[in-house]
Amino acid sequence: MSTSIVILSILQPVFIPDLYDLAAVLKSDTVVLQDTETWSRKGRTHRAKIRTPDGTQYINIPIVTEDRGKPIHQVRIDHSTNWIEQNLRSLEYNYRNSVYFDFYEPEISADFQSAKDHEYLLPFNLFLRERLFRFMEIEVTANTILASELEEYHSNPDLLTKNLNAEIYYQEHDARNYQRQGKKRSELSFTHPIYRQHFDGFEPGCCLLDLLFQYGPESFQIIDQI
Repeated sequence: MSTSIVILSILQPVFIPDLYDLAAVLKSDTVVLQDTETWSRKGRTHRAKIRTPDGTQYINIPIVTEDRGKPIHQVRIDHSTNWIEQNLRSLEYNYRNSVYFDFYEPEISADFQSAKDHEYLLPFNLFLRERLFRFMEIEVTANTILASELEEYHSNPDLLTKNLNAEIYYQEHDARNYQRQGKKRSELSFTHPIYRQHFDGFEPGCCLLDLLFQYGPESFQIIDQI
């Protein structure tokens, strides 16, 4: 009698997922979000890539300075700046002529404004993640677990995988500068789909807002390719 192979993805709770993140989630049985790892300015817990006329840029969530050496789940948002309005202006400037921007902008704006109700970064990231999956009608079947909720969590991904009885594990794409790499990690079988962006050419790795504003309810045409 054959048994199914359990696939695990070990990711960090990013500000806004991209297609690499989504592919890992959709191809896994279990996803562990590493909220107990030390926050890194090189990571994407606080920044997301968007498309611009000149290529790409990041929109950012400012972090309380004294929290920068703490675990991700203990990091607070610095609400002393008008970062929400700055990010919304960046989105409007770069996406206002996208096909579905006007349709989604009111709810996206309200979701960003709701960050004022969040002292800590992690709950806001998780909220945005679920909202985007809902907008794009993405059904996630993987069991998603926070590292802080595990009785036995290991930052060593090989040991974590063993403890969770998984045979294969993926890690965050291009994250060697801020995520501990395992010796037994598998490379995600993923070719980034090329889709129509608002500006000429194509830039991979943009956050899911880039796809949502351009394709809206037809985003599944691209998501099905991953």
